[in-house]
Amino acid sequence: MMAALAATELPVIEAEIASLGPWFHNLHLPGGIQTAPAHPLGDFPAFKWQEIAPHVPHDLDGWKVLDIGCNAGFYTFELARRGADVTAIDVDPHYLAQARWAAGRLGLQHRVRFRQMQIYDLVREPGEYDLVWFMGVLYHLRHPLLALDIVRRRTRRLMVMQTMTMPGDQVAMVPEDLGLDERARMQDPGWPVMAFIEKRLRRDPTNWWAPNHACVEAMLRSSGFGVLGRIAHETYLCEPRAGDADELGMVDEELRAATGTGEEEHP
Repeated sequence: MMAALAATELPVIEAEIASLGPWFHNLHLPGGIQTAPAHPLGDFPAFKWQEIAPHVPHDLDGWKVLDIGCNAGFYTFELARRGADVTAIDVDPHYLAQARWAAGRLGLQHRVRFRQMQIYDLVREPGEYDLVWFMGVLYHLRHPLLALDIVRRRTRRLMVMQTMTMPGDQVAMVPEDLGLDERARMQDPGWPVMAFIEKRLRRDPTNWWAPNHACVEAMLRSSGFGVLGRIAHETYLCEPRAGDADELGMVDEELRAATGTGEEEHP
């Protein structure tokens, strides 16, 4: 239950919100104040959280959580409220300033740590996280499969991932080994494919990829995740799974070459 605010506090907080704007996350603060009440998507991302929340353990006490692309921290704070110790990263100092300010207003600063970094920097970070929260980031990356390979090596128990996709839910039966003269099958409905966005989508130059549903699941499996379910629109609950040793060795070798890391830096 959020505490009531003194009348003199309200204009101060509203001025601080304005100075930190614009906001992409509509955070609900003490006293009924919201950071983006006129959000074009509605009460975002609260409505998204309501879809996902039942699929995440309610008691996260003792869990280490990583929030990749935390923005203003909405999911970070919800996970911290469940008892998790959350490390939240983003590349944008504007969003991190919002998140740090909001953590103080919500009294959650003791449970969260914010860092400005790229997802690829995680390859040099030690340790693993019980839950990785990976929402709305994959399609902004020029190297999405590399990112998934890195994230897999930081995930101990669960990952929740959301990405923009192409329309369609079909999943084709893909053979274990496709013949060279069978490449026309790649045009079948439900074949795992990912559209490349050379220019812009919704005026955003960082929207690079739009995989179909089949491709999202195939990429997750390829990176060593098992897909437990699609728990909301474009949102997947995953767990790390052991794979073929030879194939994993090949991926590790390529990952080290791509990131300039040594074998000793991987747990």
